[in-house]
Amino acid sequence: MSARVCKSFKVLVGLEIHVQLATQTKMFTAAPNGATHFGADPNSLVNPVILGLPGVLPVMNKAAVESSIKVGLALGCQIAKHTKWDRKSYYYPDLPKNYQISQYDEPLCGPGVFELEDETGQIVPIRIRRAHLEEDAGKLLHEAPGGFRIDHSIVDLNRAGTPLLEIVTEPDFTTAKQVALFAQELQKLVQFLGVSEGQMQMGHMRFEPNINVHITDDKGVVHKTAITEVKNLNSFSVVERATAFELQRQIHAWEDTGTLGKKSTYGWDENAGATYWQRDKEDADDYRYFPDPDLMPVEVSDEWLNELKSQVGELPRARRKRYESALGLNAKDAAILAGDRATGDYFEQILAAGADARRASTLMETLREIANERGTAATAVGVAPTRLAEIAGLVAAGKLAGNKETAKTIIASLAEQDRSAEQAAASLGLIQSTDTGEVDRLVDELIAENPKSLQDYRGGKQQARGALIGMIMKKAKGLNAKIVGERLDAKVK
Repeated sequence: MSARVCKSFKVLVGLEIHVQLATQTKMFTAAPNGATHFGADPNSLVNPVILGLPGVLPVMNKAAVESSIKVGLALGCQIAKHTKWDRKSYYYPDLPKNYQISQYDEPLCGPGVFELEDETGQIVPIRIRRAHLEEDAGKLLHEAPGGFRIDHSIVDLNRAGTPLLEIVTEPDFTTAKQVALFAQELQKLVQFLGVSEGQMQMGHMRFEPNINVHITDDKGVVHKTAITEVKNLNSFSVVERATAFELQRQIHAWEDTGTLGKKSTYGWDENAGATYWQRDKEDADDYRYFPDPDLMPVEVSDEWLNELKSQVGELPRARRKRYESALGLNAKDAAILAGDRATGDYFEQILAAGADARRASTLMETLREIANERGTAATAVGVAPTRLAEIAGLVAAGKLAGNKETAKTIIASLAEQDRSAEQAAASLGLIQSTDTGEVDRLVDELIAENPKSLQDYRGGKQQARGALIGMIMKKAKGLNAKIVGERLDAKVK
């Protein structure tokens, strides 16, 4: 039985996130970007710069720098007025130059704070240490294309040179769930900003938690385990499970052996559901950083920065909160509308055209349903936001039934032929009559023909009221159920 007892412990987790940017070309050359040309034949997205051939020179991708600044602004980072490029030296088969162009002591984005809403609904400030821009390395494959087994590794350099933003947080996460939630929020953020497709299965985002635990024993002494970095996690579930497993592994290792470990790099074995040691961690000195002599420093002017700030606009979390507090939407609908920039902007245009927020949200849900059936985005169905506002206006005026089936039929028609919503509804026979004279006549006939139902209704049975309204609606098409109900109530009372 172990002589060491963990009375309590404090979890400290920092996170490194690598985000491939969705530029058309690579970071320092005009070769196509592997992040936006996913699935290309191996080694088809290369050129002499990627291969590190003698005499070639890098040229900076301005769009990648702008995308990185936008992310930095969204994370609350300080944006450097002056930054430079450094060479990070190491040998690996997927890095032909034997160095990576990166940023060391002067990152593009400096300290910042991002407010994370955790699993309990509390706001947790997550400090951002830095976000720097670099080029990605290639990829080692252990199976040949087509899934054929081979007895050696092969190198695909399509990913080499892809613009890569590395975001580093301080160790402010105290639960595995918080780490996963931050990863999810960051994915929404880069997709909202349009700087990355953010698809983990395509390698657009890779997460690397740095984990250690401060263990307090039964005598009150604190024991600090060494930091382990779990490399290349590519799903939110894996991020959470790997973090949870690793912190428990460190506690059990101390309880069983008394050792606190060494600063190491670990991997994740999905089949075993466990982390495993890969190698001891390198120190910064091992990379022999020095300024890249082939690239000019980047100077960020106030004018340039202000232009990029205007492009960032209202962020998802702020928009989501506004939809809930100011517009009265429920949390689920607000999150869907605010999570995607194009969807949120489309919704804003419906509101600007005069629609009620809740009705507009319901119509957006119907539009998304049509889009899913067609395998496209809601904003690509081909119906202008003003048309949905017109549908909302017709419902408010009592000219249309307010159910999803009616709205879906009209929206589908408008996708085929653009015209006013009222014209579309009329052609489909969906315009409801608001002629109270016709309604009164039908109500009078119904009262005379159904004394038993009328007696039940007067006796307080609401089911009888619904039955009476249904009978009138069947007698004449195109009646407004609300008006029928109002006239029935007026005559019965």
